[in-house]
Amino acid sequence: MINDLKTFVDNVGHLTVLTGAGCSLTSGIPTYRDTQGIWQRNKPIFHRDFINRHASRQRYWARSLAGWPIIAKAKPNEVHHSLKTLEQEGKISLLVTQNIDALHQRAGHKNVIDLHGRLDEVVCLECGHRSARHDLQTRLKLLNPKIPEIINLPPDGDADIFTDISKFNVPTCLECEGILKPNVVFFGDTVNKDIVQHIYQALSNSNGLLIIGSSLRVYSGFRFCKRAAQINKPIVSINPGETRGNELFTLTIKRDCVEVISELMTSLGLN
Repeated sequence: MINDLKTFVDNVGHLTVLTGAGCSLTSGIPTYRDTQGIWQRNKPIFHRDFINRHASRQRYWARSLAGWPIIAKAKPNEVHHSLKTLEQEGKISLLVTQNIDALHQRAGHKNVIDLHGRLDEVVCLECGHRSARHDLQTRLKLLNPKIPEIINLPPDGDADIFTDISKFNVPTCLECEGILKPNVVFFGDTVNKDIVQHIYQALSNSNGLLIIGSSLRVYSGFRFCKRAAQINKPIVSINPGETRGNELFTLTIKRDCVEVISELMTSLGLN
């Protein structure tokens, strides 16, 4: 299968790449689902609840206060670095990531679309001012000196904690005192239509779609797999677990992403 993957990357080239949580697993950021595609987490934060309920914002920022440092300290792994190299070699024209950890950019990848936003950014819902999540962490700690104890950590830093959140102090925008939100797409929200159309156009101009570390359970990513199939682009999936849309794939590799990409880079003489 590695030879088939090498042929796909080497000969087809000019690829659109879609990455998921599996790419960041060895960086210490866990996935949402197990190898059977089953959700492993408690109920996530929903967009409508975050906007309308102060208690939901207390819940999110208390859990984020605990979980953010682990996300912030995560470092790009071999997959991120290898994809950067393939971009430099002209094999990848666009990388679309469902992850919100910015590890592709930290690895030096240039042409990246963060489909679900970036956790290292904070946006005010009133005035639109953007700020660094790092700076907000300082404010959160000043307002809430006792950092919650983590039970479990999910990919988005929304950690399960023991702490009672009823007294948690939520900071507001320094510019207008508006509601602050991580610059990510919560469940129940939608990806910007212009971003979707841009990716569709990139798919049309590319020679194929390479999917790495994604079960494609979320439609926001799966739609690009469907579009690639509709316009007769070859699709290759690398994911150790069950994946939605198997019938659409030209090649399926059900193995660990890091191992497969490492073997690919060796076969291409790029290691």
